[in-house]
Amino acid sequence: MTPSAHDVTQLLQAWSAGDEEALNKLTPLVYDELHRTARRYLAAEGSGNTLQTTALINEVYLRLVDFRKITWQNRAQFFGICAQLMRRILVDFARSRRSHKRGGDTVRLPLDEALLVCSEPPTDLIDLDNALDKLATVDDRKRRVIELRFFGGLSVEETAEVLRVSPETVILDWKMAKVWLLHQLREENHYGA
Repeated sequence: MTPSAHDVTQLLQAWSAGDEEALNKLTPLVYDELHRTARRYLAAEGSGNTLQTTALINEVYLRLVDFRKITWQNRAQFFGICAQLMRRILVDFARSRRSHKRGGDTVRLPLDEALLVCSEPPTDLIDLDNALDKLATVDDRKRRVIELRFFGGLSVEETAEVLRVSPETVILDWKMAKVWLLHQLREENHYGA
């Protein structure tokens, strides 16, 4: 049985209020969704990846402990923060691998067709992270839309809820950010048009 957004929200709010048992109850309710998201991103990196899905999720949980003082609003906000954490962990892991191999064999993350409007060579996760950081300087909300939808797997409606904008705004931001990122990644990697 899939937990309701209301159940997750109640447990998040109880955890915010200091109820440590609420986190224990929350974990099994969100684990499957986090596992699916993590598995999707790790599978996209190819067979050379040594980071396991469970290890990624465990790292997210460890970093969530730092967020215990946050006032949790709802399920969408929780998955939004998890999306940020997964992005950070994956980028840190990619940077670590790159430094260990002296610049060779970087972690490749192909952006799916939902993110890019046309078929392109695989995109380096670090390049994507850098492009998202640049997008944040231009329009941080568009960066958050990409982060929440692509890394967090949130729906348009959930993304709108986290950002407190309309679903139509999310759809427009999503389209514009995809085009901007495609252009930025082409420019950075000299993919040419």
